[in-house]
Amino acid sequence: MSSTPVSRRTALRTLGAAAAAIVGAPAILRGRFQLFAESPAEYSARTIRLVQESPVVDLLCQFAFPDQREQGTPLATRWLREPGTFTEEHFAMFRNSGVDILCLGRGAPSYEANLTFLAEWNGFIASYPQWFMRIDHPRHLDAVKGSGRVGIMITTQTADGFRTLDDINASFGLGQRVAQLTYNFQNRIGAGFLEHNDGGLSVFGHQVLERMERVGMGVDLSHCADRTTLDSLAAAKRPALFTHAACRALVPGRTRNKTDEMIRKLAATGGVMGIAYIRFMIRSGAPVTVEHVVDHFDHVIRLVGAEHVAVGSDLDLQGWGSPRPPEGRTSEIANQPNFDRYFAYYADDGGVHVDGLGHPRRMFDLTEAFVRRGYSDHTIRLILGGNAVRIFRDLWTGSRAR
Repeated sequence: MSSTPVSRRTALRTLGAAAAAIVGAPAILRGRFQLFAESPAEYSARTIRLVQESPVVDLLCQFAFPDQREQGTPLATRWLREPGTFTEEHFAMFRNSGVDILCLGRGAPSYEANLTFLAEWNGFIASYPQWFMRIDHPRHLDAVKGSGRVGIMITTQTADGFRTLDDINASFGLGQRVAQLTYNFQNRIGAGFLEHNDGGLSVFGHQVLERMERVGMGVDLSHCADRTTLDSLAAAKRPALFTHAACRALVPGRTRNKTDEMIRKLAATGGVMGIAYIRFMIRSGAPVTVEHVVDHFDHVIRLVGAEHVAVGSDLDLQGWGSPRPPEGRTSEIANQPNFDRYFAYYADDGGVHVDGLGHPRRMFDLTEAFVRRGYSDHTIRLILGGNAVRIFRDLWTGSRAR
C-alpha cells in the first residue's frame, strides 16, 4: 500500500498499465494510492483507471461561485472580467478534479443578460486556450480527453433570454448548447417548481422546444414543475435532459426531484438524468453520504437502465453549490417565494453538498462508491460520461431524431 502523495497526472500515467494488469487480482493485492497531497484519501487502482479511461462529464457544474466573504469583487467574478487573473495555480484544481467536460449552470434572466453571459464565457475560454476548450461540436467530445485541457460547455438554467425563436439560433451560434426551459418560476415557456400554479408548457414553449431540438440545443427540464415537465417530455422528439435532479421516490414530497413516471418518459426520449450532490435532494435529513447518492443511481438504473443516468453535481468545483451566506448577509436564493419546497438544510461548513463530496476530487469518491456497490466497469464508464457524450453527439448530429 502506498501512502506517498503523488500528482494525479503522474499517478494516472504510472498506473494506467499497472491497473489494467492487477484489476483481476484478489482485492488484498490491489494497491490503493493517495493521489492528492492535500488529502489523505486513498483510491483503488480500479477507480483511478476508470477515471483515466472514461470521458468524465459533469452535466451541471457551477465552475466557481463568488466567495461572499471576499472584500470587493470576488475572485471568481474577476476571472471572467479581468484577463490574466486566472493562473496556473487556479487551473490545478480543475486539472486534478478528473472532470473532462463541465457544463455551466448559471441563469440569464433576460436577452441582454444572456448575451453578457455568453460573451464573458467565450472571452474567458479564449483567454486561456492552453487550459480550456469550448465544447460545441462532436469532435470536441473526443479531443478534450488526454489534451491536458478541461472542456467547458456553455449552458444555462433558464431560457428567459429567448425573446424570439431566432434568439435560439443566435445563442447556439455563440456556443450555447443547453438551456433549461424554466428556472423556479413562471416564464413564457412554462412553470418552475416554486410557482403557485403549473399550467404546463405554453404555446410559445412548444415552439421553443421544437426550435431548440431543430438546432441541436439540449432541452433541460430539471427545475420545471410537474405538468410542464410531462408536457415537455410528451412533445420531445429528441433526447431530453434532467441535467441535475434526484429521485422523488427516495425522498417523498420533494417536488424539486423527479417522479418515476417522469424518469421513464425521459428515458423514452433517449434522454439522460444527471444526479445532483445537493444534500436535501438526496436525503430528507443528515447524515447524507455518497452511499445515499449512489442509491439514486441505483434507482434510475433499476427503473430504466444504466444508459439513462449521469452526473450533474449542481456544485461549483470547490464543492459548495449555492452556499449559505456568511452571518449577516442575505441569500437571494433562500428568499425566493415558496423556497420551503426545497426543505433545505446545510452541512456544518454552510454548504449544501453531500457529506464527503464537498471538494474538487469528488468524481474519484463517487467512482470508488460505484466500485464498492459492485457496478461493472461498463456501467461506471456510462455514468461518468459515456451517456452524456452520447446524448450530445446525438443532439448535434441528429442521429436520434424520431
